[in-house]
Amino acid sequence: MKFDEAMKIMKQGGKVKLPSWAGYWRWDDAKQTIVMHCKDGNVLDIRETVRVEYTLDNIMSDEWELAADSNTPILGGVARFSFSDAIKYMKRGMKVAREGWNGKKQYIELASNISYVNAAGESINTEHDAIGNRAIAFVGTSGVQMGWLASQADMLAEDWMFAE
Repeated sequence: MKFDEAMKIMKQGGKVKLPSWAGYWRWDDAKQTIVMHCKDGNVLDIRETVRVEYTLDNIMSDEWELAADSNTPILGGVARFSFSDAIKYMKRGMKVAREGWNGKKQYIELASNISYVNAAGESINTEHDAIGNRAIAFVGTSGVQMGWLASQADMLAEDWMFAE
């Protein structure tokens, strides 16, 4: 939903969040402002936000949803998000996984500084001006698969989550 609808829900006493958030926002009638309940347990008045551009980017999102016990980690749930968000989080150094993946400890992460040893025993660095030397690595029960490619189902899924 867009923020105008999220704001109406907050003013009616509801809690809202973006899909990947551990916390939520709600309206505080006494203070007449939005109160942000953060993943670290802090409760902040939106007027005291330090990263104004980040907060405004969030407000402009059209992915607002109701915060519930099932989808909000600080309320006991698990945050789930899209593949585009999964890529964004990998670029920030986080591990992500599909909720429905079989096997324990399976996830993907961004690998960099990729190199390999060729048949002559030479160590080759794959730095390339056009494509760099980063790739998505799938880490699973059988080891690491470099250059993992997402399926159509993976790219369209909304069940991505942070991996341990």
